[in-house]
Amino acid sequence: MKNFSKEAKIGVAAILSLVLLYIGVNYLKGINLFKPANYYYVSCTNVKDINVSSPVFVEGFKIGLVRSIEYDYSATDRISLEIRLDESMKINKGSYVSIESTLLSGAELHLILNKYVNEYYKPGEVLEGRLKKGMMTSVENQLIPQVVDLMPKIDSILTGLQTLINNPALAQSLNNLESTTKQLELSSKQLNTLLNKDVPEIASNLKTTSANLSMFSENLNKLDLKHSVDNLNTTLDQVSAITTKLNSENSTLGLLLNDTLLYRNLNIALDNASGLLLDFKEHPKRYVKFSLF
Repeated sequence: MKNFSKEAKIGVAAILSLVLLYIGVNYLKGINLFKPANYYYVSCTNVKDINVSSPVFVEGFKIGLVRSIEYDYSATDRISLEIRLDESMKINKGSYVSIESTLLSGAELHLILNKYVNEYYKPGEVLEGRLKKGMMTSVENQLIPQVVDLMPKIDSILTGLQTLINNPALAQSLNNLESTTKQLELSSKQLNTLLNKDVPEIASNLKTTSANLSMFSENLNKLDLKHSVDNLNTTLDQVSAITTKLNSENSTLGLLLNDTLLYRNLNIALDNASGLLLDFKEHPKRYVKFSLF
């Protein structure tokens, strides 16, 4: 280094710095310049969200990344992607690259292999790129139009709500609700007062009544109910016997009750007595004679 001039040393240092910077930038992009790789091209119509160094996966395993993006001016609506894949990766004929958008990491390239053939693409050949509709694409194509169609209905609903809010009846209803709430609060206080004062007294009275009923029940159990019932049955039997004798024609009372002739004679005697009294009242001289001498 002693034989080199100061300018040569600066130039060598600058070249080494540029080389290191290039290697470092590519390393940050995920490109390992010291690892053998093969390059392929992907022809597609839309590269939205795809960036240089976007990952390339096969069955979820990262096998490479996007090396560059160029518009193909020789064709219409064609964009060419250069992808760098591991040297050991073999791509079957008929395979294609699916471009899928994600919410956080932009777009990803997924290599869909045609495992039914044993012929392989050579490095540098062009693969077909297909844009897969992701969730965001579905939102743009389906949900957003529905939201746009829904906007007039939402506006109508808001107008109706505004009309309802401005309606005096709503304010009156709210006032009535407030009044009802106050009445309920008052009723609740009264109920609490009832529970704290009257209910204990009622409970005490019920307890006393229960004690009296218990005492009455004990006294009732002490009574000789069987003897009383037997006496009652005996009395009923005697009453039944007397009734039977009264209904019988062999007894005196039975004859008096059942002899219709006696009943008629008594009626005749009563009629005669009544006629006699009436005649005595009208003609007393027939029966009573007064003489002074």
